[in-house]
Amino acid sequence: MDLHLNLKKEYFNEIKKGTKKIEYRLKNQYWSKRVKNKKFDKVYIKLGYPKRNQKEKILCFELIKIEEQKIRHKEFGNFPVEVYAIFLGNEISL
Repeated sequence: MDLHLNLKKEYFNEIKKGTKKIEYRLKNQYWSKRVKNKKFDKVYIKLGYPKRNQKEKILCFELIKIEEQKIRHKEFGNFPVEVYAIFLGNEISL
């Protein structure tokens, strides 16, 4: 099974450059239903919502693990929040 994540340009570019190896998703009902107790083989990181033929806007990685964490991040406001931390491994060629 594959996990597909759509990102803002800032975070997509950081992952593409290799400076960001963890992607976060807020621990809520929506994301819990999609990731909790599931096994994923690959993670597709997408810039926005690209068409299939827009390969330059799609990256693919091995998934190392998904773990629950409590973090502070500008995307989630000033207070600590619980998130799913999605650890990206090696890039996979498309």
